[in-house]
Amino acid sequence: MNEPPVLWKPVDGGRMAEFATWVGEAHGVRADGYGELWEWSVTDLPAFWSAIVGYFGVHLHERPTAVLTGEMPGAQWFPGATVNYAEHALTPGLCGRKDDDALALIAVDQSGRTAVTYRELRNDVAAMRAALVEFGVRKGDRVVGLCPNTPAAVVTFLAAASLGAVWSACSPDAGDAAVADRFAPLAPTVLLGAPGFPGPHHVITLDAYDDLLDAHRGAPLEFDPVEFSDPLWVLHSSGSTGPPKGIVHGHGGILLEHLKALALHGDLGDGDRFLWHTGTGWMMWNYLVSGLLVGATVVLHDGSPTYPDIDALWAIAARERVTYLGVSAPYLHLCESEDLRPGEDHDLGALRTVGSTGAPLAPAAFDWIADAVGPSVQTASISGGTDLCTAFLGAAPTVPVWRGEISCRTLGTPAAEYSGELVLTAPMPSMPLYFWDDPDGAKLRAAYFDEFPGVWRHGDWIRFTPRGSCVISGRADATLNRGGIRMGTAEFYAVLESLPEVADALVVDTSGGPDPSEDGEILCFVVFESTALADGSKRIRAALRERLSPRHVPDRIVPVTAIPRTPNGKRREVPVKRLLTGRPVADSRGLEEFVSFAEKLTKEL
Repeated sequence: MNEPPVLWKPVDGGRMAEFATWVGEAHGVRADGYGELWEWSVTDLPAFWSAIVGYFGVHLHERPTAVLTGEMPGAQWFPGATVNYAEHALTPGLCGRKDDDALALIAVDQSGRTAVTYRELRNDVAAMRAALVEFGVRKGDRVVGLCPNTPAAVVTFLAAASLGAVWSACSPDAGDAAVADRFAPLAPTVLLGAPGFPGPHHVITLDAYDDLLDAHRGAPLEFDPVEFSDPLWVLHSSGSTGPPKGIVHGHGGILLEHLKALALHGDLGDGDRFLWHTGTGWMMWNYLVSGLLVGATVVLHDGSPTYPDIDALWAIAARERVTYLGVSAPYLHLCESEDLRPGEDHDLGALRTVGSTGAPLAPAAFDWIADAVGPSVQTASISGGTDLCTAFLGAAPTVPVWRGEISCRTLGTPAAEYSGELVLTAPMPSMPLYFWDDPDGAKLRAAYFDEFPGVWRHGDWIRFTPRGSCVISGRADATLNRGGIRMGTAEFYAVLESLPEVADALVVDTSGGPDPSEDGEILCFVVFESTALADGSKRIRAALRERLSPRHVPDRIVPVTAIPRTPNGKRREVPVKRLLTGRPVADSRGLEEFVSFAEKLTKEL
C-alpha cells in the first residue's frame, strides 16, 4: 500500500519535545523520535507515570506506597497518595501560571460574551464551595448539573471537586427520561439547573446562581485532599447499546491523563486558548475544562455550531484568537461539503490545531483542513472514549499528519491490534474505577474484559501502519458482513457524506438474526435532500461501487426522515441492527421508523 501524503510537518516539537529532553536528563531515557518515546512509556508504566508527576510538579499531599499494583481489571495507581483535581486547576503556579489577571474562561453564546479571570474563578469557586457546605455536601456526595456550557457549570464542578464530592452533568436539551436514567441512580444532594428533576435535596436554579455566590463572597478557597482513586465525576455512556452506564473516574487518574493529553499532545499551556464545541453531557466537556490544569484559557460555546451561519465556530475562533479548536468529525465533513473557506474568510492566525473526534475523519476532510483552513494548521484526529475520558490515539507536535490517518498512539497508552480490534494490553490511570450500581464489577468486566481475558477490548476495528499511525474503520459491533468479508461503516460514511443528495445516513446489515445460515442484507438508510429517491439511490450505488467496490453496494436504500443519534451525536447503529435482527432493544425511543421497518422485514420473512 502506498504511503499517503504528509499534510502537516512538525515545526519545533513544542512541549512534547521539551518533555522528551527532560526525561532524558532526569531519567536517562534516550528516545530517538516519538516512536521510541512511546515504546518506553508503555513498557515501563511506573517510570513513565512517575515522570508525568515529576515533570508537571503534581502536588501529592501524601506520598504513594507504589506507582502501580495489580492487573486489569482492578489495577491500583499510586495507592496511599492523596491529591485534589480542583487544586491543580486553580492554584497559581501549579502546572501553569494561572496569574490573577489571566483569563481562565471566555463564555460565548447568542446573548454575547463573558470573560472570567483566574482570580474571579477562584473567588467564585470559593463562594460556591461555601454554599455547597451550607447545603450539607460532603465528600462522596453527588452534585449534578442539568445545565448549558457556561461558567456556572465549571464553577459548580470545581467547587464540588474541591470538597471531594462527585460531579455529573447532562445537557438541558436531553429528554426527561434520559435525565432520569442518568441522575436518579446517583441520588444527588444538589442539582444546578432547571428545577423539576425529582430527588435532589437542593436545587440551584440558574436565575438564583449569582445571588447564591454573592451571599458567600469572601469565603476561603480550600481543597480537601482525597485518595488518588477517590471518584471525581460520573460520566455516562451514550446509551446506544442499552441503558447508559455510569462510568466513575478518579481524581488522580484524570489529573495525570489530562495533563499528559492536553500539555504534551495538545501542546497547550499558558496563554493558549482552547475551544472544543461540546455540551455538558459529553466527555469532551470534561476534557475541555481540564484546559485549566495547564493554565490555558478555556473557551465555552453554548449554542449551535452552525448558527447564525454555518461558519459560526470559525468566526468565534477568529474573534477569540483560539489556539486549539475541537469539533466533531461530522461538522468538518459538513464544512467540507459546503466548500467553506474559513482560512480566507476569517483571521485564523492564532490557530495551530483543529481537533476532531466522535467518528472517523474522512481523508477528504484532512485535505479540506490543509487547503481551506491552512497548511500550517495541524489536523488532530483523535479517538478514545467516555470509558477513559481521553484519547488513546491522536496527534503530537513531534509527529507528522498523514492524509486520512490518526497520527500516533498517545504516550502511556498500550494500544494494540488483536484480531483486527483495538485493545489495551495494560492499565491506564484514567480507566474506570467502577460502574455506578455495579457492586461486584460484573457489568464492567462484561463491557471490556469478557472477550479477551486480562485485555481491554475497546470495540473498534483498527489498522496500524509501520509509521505508528492508524486507521479506524468503525465499531466492531456495527461491522457489516458480506460473504464472510468484514467491512467497517466509516468508509461507507466517507462516501455518503460527500454526496450532495445525502443529508444523513446510517448503514447496517441484518446478519446475526435467528437463522445463523442467513447472510442478511446490507441496508442503507438515507435522509435525502430534495433529490428524488430514484435518482439519489442510483447515484449512491454508483458512488459506492466506484470509490469502494461492488461489495459495498447496499441491497436496499431506504429513505427515512431522520437518523437516530445519541446525545453525543453518534449514529445508533447497534440498536437499529438489534431491531432488524429481532433482538431486544433497551431503549427504542427515537427509533419509531426503524421499528416499523423491522416489522415490515418480519412480514417479508
